[in-house]
Amino acid sequence: MNRPLVGALATAVLGATALAGTAGTAHATTTSDAADRGAARTATAPQLAAVAEAAAPKAKAVTFAGTVALSNCSGSIVRMPNSADNDPALVMSNGHCLESGMPDPGEVVVDQPSSRSFTVLSASAGNLGTVRATKVAYATMTDTDVSFYELSSTYAQIKQRYGIKALDIDTNHPAKGAGITVVSGYWKKTYSCNIDGFVHQLKEGGYVMKDSVRYTPACKTIGGTSGSPVIDTASGKVAAINNTGNENGGRCTMNNPCEVDENGKVTVRKGINYAQEIYTIPKCFGTGNKLDLGRAGCVLPKP
Repeated sequence: MNRPLVGALATAVLGATALAGTAGTAHATTTSDAADRGAARTATAPQLAAVAEAAAPKAKAVTFAGTVALSNCSGSIVRMPNSADNDPALVMSNGHCLESGMPDPGEVVVDQPSSRSFTVLSASAGNLGTVRATKVAYATMTDTDVSFYELSSTYAQIKQRYGIKALDIDTNHPAKGAGITVVSGYWKKTYSCNIDGFVHQLKEGGYVMKDSVRYTPACKTIGGTSGSPVIDTASGKVAAINNTGNENGGRCTMNNPCEVDENGKVTVRKGINYAQEIYTIPKCFGTGNKLDLGRAGCVLPKP
C-alpha cells in the first residue's frame, strides 16, 4: 500500500510540509495527429501548429479544490451523478486508511459510527477548515481498496462555507493512455502521468484487487498519498483512487504488490504504482447518497 503515515511522525511531517509550502503544480501534455495530410504539404509550420492545437483535447486545470487531508492519508469530497446539493456530502479515501485500522481480507465495513475530521483544501492547497464525519458508510479492501465517509455537512453547506465544490466521479471505465493527475491532500502535492494499462488481479499480501489501474513511471506516489483522487485531465472527473505501489521489487507482499493475469502469470514491476477503479461505485448509492448494495449494477462486496 501507499502506506498511511501514523502517530507523531505523521503530525510532524505534515506540519513541516505545510510550513515548507510544497504544493505541486499539475501538468499534462496532450498530442494530436489530426492535421489534414493534404494541407500539410503546403501549410506553414505555424498553420500546422494552429490546426493541431485546435484538434487536441483541452486538459482541465487540476487544482486541490475538492481534496482533503486525513490524519494519515489523502482523500476527496466526491459527488455521485444523482447527488443533490442538500445531501450529506461524502469523503472518499482508501479502505486501508480507516482510523480503526485495515479491514481484513473479505471484511466489509458498513454504517460504522465515526467522528473523524478532514481538512478541506483550497485550490492552491491552503487549509480552509474542517468537515466531520458521522459514519463510515462503506469500506473494504476486498476486490478494491476504498472507503466512503458520510459527513455532517451537505454539499451546499460546504460550498457556502468554503467556496468548494465536490469532485464528480466518472462513471466511464478509465481509458488506457489517458492523462491523469494524482492529487494528494496530505502532502499538498500532485503527480502527473498516464494510465499505462489495467491489471486483471493485483495481489498484495492476503489482499486481491481486481481490474486495477497501472500508472506510467512518472507517478512516483509515496506513503501518505493513499486515498488521493486520480483526476482524468481531459474530463476533470475522478477516474480512480490511488492506493499502492511496488516499493522494492518484492513479490506479492505488503507494499510490494504483484500483477496476476488471466492465465495466472505473475509479473513484478518495481517502482510502479497503482490505483483502483471507481466507475461502478455510483450504482451502489441511491437517493440522498444512501448506500444500497442491492441496487442493480452494484458490484461492491457485501458484508
